[in-house]
Amino acid sequence: MAEEINSVLPPEPITEEQVIEVLKTCYDPEIPMNIYDLGIIYGIKIAEDNSVAIDMTLTSPSCPAIQSLPDTIKTRIELNLDAPKVDINIVWDPPYHHSMMSDEARMILGYM
Repeated sequence: MAEEINSVLPPEPITEEQVIEVLKTCYDPEIPMNIYDLGIIYGIKIAEDNSVAIDMTLTSPSCPAIQSLPDTIKTRIELNLDAPKVDINIVWDPPYHHSMMSDEARMILGYM
């Protein structure tokens, strides 16, 4: 009798594009713009095990979203992409400036 081999296929790799699509569903609570186009995402790293690490800033150190926004991002990536771990790192260098926004965001918000 041939022995059956149970193999577990590794999960499909999460791509940066998929993470960006999820980030575009997260909005700054005070500015009517998604956080990716707002320019507050500084880096996205995806490990081999599909863990995601995001470096982000906020529009100011006194931003009231400093508590809620990272949790929202983390939850959405975990649920939508089935990431086993999501780390959100708040960084302040370089300081945020409206020039970091996408062209579309600058146009919508009147910076062009």
